[in-house]
Amino acid sequence: MGKKDNYPIIIIACNVFQGLLEPYIPDGHVRQVQYLEYGLHQIPKNLKIAIQEQIDQIETPSLIILGYGLCGNGLDGINSGMHTLLIPRTDDCIAILLGSYQAYRREFDSMPGTYYLSKGWLESGSNPLEEYGELVIKYGEEKAKWLMDYQYRNYKRLALVAHTQDDLEKYRQRAQEVAEYCSQWGMQYCELLGSEEYVKGLMQAAFALDKVGEDFLIIPPGGELKQGQFIR
Repeated sequence: MGKKDNYPIIIIACNVFQGLLEPYIPDGHVRQVQYLEYGLHQIPKNLKIAIQEQIDQIETPSLIILGYGLCGNGLDGINSGMHTLLIPRTDDCIAILLGSYQAYRREFDSMPGTYYLSKGWLESGSNPLEEYGELVIKYGEEKAKWLMDYQYRNYKRLALVAHTQDDLEKYRQRAQEVAEYCSQWGMQYCELLGSEEYVKGLMQAAFALDKVGEDFLIIPPGGELKQGQFIR
C-alpha cells in the first residue's frame, strides 16, 4: 500500500512536538496541521475524545498522521472512519523524543524510574514544579504536597531531552529548577541528546506506506486503533 496521491495528508499532533515536527513537514504535501493541548493527556479519555473529534471533522478521505503514542491508552479505540491513520508505535512520546524505540528501551533498562523533560513540556508548563503550584492553588499546600509525594516518590532520575546543544543550554536553567524541586525524592538530574530520526521516519512513512516497518501502525479506513497493536 503506497501513498495514495489523491489523498490529502493531515497531521494531528500534541503541541509538544510542534518545534520537532515542523522542519520535516514537506512543503505542498500537507493540507492541514492541528496541534492539540498537552493537558489533554491528564485525562486519557479526554485525549481520545479530542482526537476523534478532529478526525470526524475531516470531510475528505485523507491520510492522517497522528503525532502521539498510545499515551495512557488515550488512543485506544480511535476509529479511522473514512481515513487511513499513520501512528508511531510507542507507548508515549519518550521514544519519539529519543529517536527510536530501541533508544527508549536502553534508557528504560538502565534507569526505569525516569521522569523526562523536553523543550515542548517546559514551554507548555508541564512538569512537577508547575504541577505543584497548580495543586496548591486548587487544594492548598498540605494536600498538594501529599499528592505530589504519592505521584513522584518512586522516580529516581529527571532527564532533560534536547535535540541540539543550543537547546540544552537554553532550557538547562529551567530544567535544573525543576530538578531542584524533585531532589526531595532523591531524583538525580541528567541531560540526554535525543534524535529526530523517529519524526523523520514518520514523515517518510507517509509516502511509502507499503514499506512501513514495526515502528509505525497503519489503520485502514473503517479500522480501529487498539492498545494491543502497540505491544512489541
